[in-house]
Amino acid sequence: MTWSTWMKKAGAAAAVLALGLPAAAQDGALLRYEGADRHQKLVEAARKEGTFTFYTTIAEKDIPALIGPFEQKYGVKVRIWRAGTDKVLQRTLTEAAARRHEVDAVHIGTPELEAMYREKILQPVVSPHFPNLIKGAVPAHREWAGTLLSVWVQAYNTNLLKKEDLPKTYQDLLDPKWKGKLGIEAKVQEWYSTVVTDMGEEKGVRLFKDIVDRNGISARKGHSLLNNMVIAGEVPLALTVYNYMPQSAKEKGAPIDWFVLEPAVARANGIAIARHAPHPNAAALFYDYMLSPEVQKLLVNMDYVPTNTKVPSPFGKKLRISLVDPAMTLDQIDKWTKSYEDVVTKRGGQ
Repeated sequence: MTWSTWMKKAGAAAAVLALGLPAAAQDGALLRYEGADRHQKLVEAARKEGTFTFYTTIAEKDIPALIGPFEQKYGVKVRIWRAGTDKVLQRTLTEAAARRHEVDAVHIGTPELEAMYREKILQPVVSPHFPNLIKGAVPAHREWAGTLLSVWVQAYNTNLLKKEDLPKTYQDLLDPKWKGKLGIEAKVQEWYSTVVTDMGEEKGVRLFKDIVDRNGISARKGHSLLNNMVIAGEVPLALTVYNYMPQSAKEKGAPIDWFVLEPAVARANGIAIARHAPHPNAAALFYDYMLSPEVQKLLVNMDYVPTNTKVPSPFGKKLRISLVDPAMTLDQIDKWTKSYEDVVTKRGGQ
């Protein structure tokens, strides 16, 4: 489903939400409290509430390691509903439109969270962890916060390419030696728009047109498929795979490795609290928990990239990472989808 369709659905929710908020949502409980005893007060209030409801897209295998320690530490039960991105977004919007206030906290991609913010489904939070988060992880309105990053990297077949011969910049891909060797995922317009915008839109679009004209770029549907094609040697150099994919395959002995052409582009997932949350304090305690160094280290062990700078990143400190702009995704995705198709996928060859 396209973003324009989602926004039409969201509009129905917004019309209802504008009618007013219950008192509990208006006072914000302790969500914006900044006193030195915030954590203590949150713990006490959360334990009185006893539970909260959490909608998430987090991988099912990772949920026990995240939720178990929280429940054990604080004595607060987490009721979880997990599904894919479209279903989590749809359920949240549908319940808001029907004034069924069941969800307390949502964890999903930041473009979806930005859409919820625009439709007045969320409420602002102030967390003591905000100062330690990377730039762009918290928008000015503070109605969501990025918890983890999925970073696109470049992967290559180590039997076919030598590390010293790899490109250092995107401009290096103009070299004729890359003719017929490049692959890309077919649906990465967010990555494309971020890279091109970083270069300067006109210059960036021209560069990718030139790369495609000279050397071709084979578009493949699915990050896992593209990663496997690198391993098989069918695509010697892939421009867009998630960092954990080649790393995992490499550790299992596959002939693959990865590197980064800057800027590294990342898509963030984040957490937010519903404006009508029935258990706002328990949700806020979990919100802080997800941003804490304690849990950010757990996320690293799950092959995610942390947003908390107090936790060592798999990419180190020097790498420049550009976050996909959620507002751009909502407002300009049709433009960038067309540009990506016109410049890359329709012209790149197979």
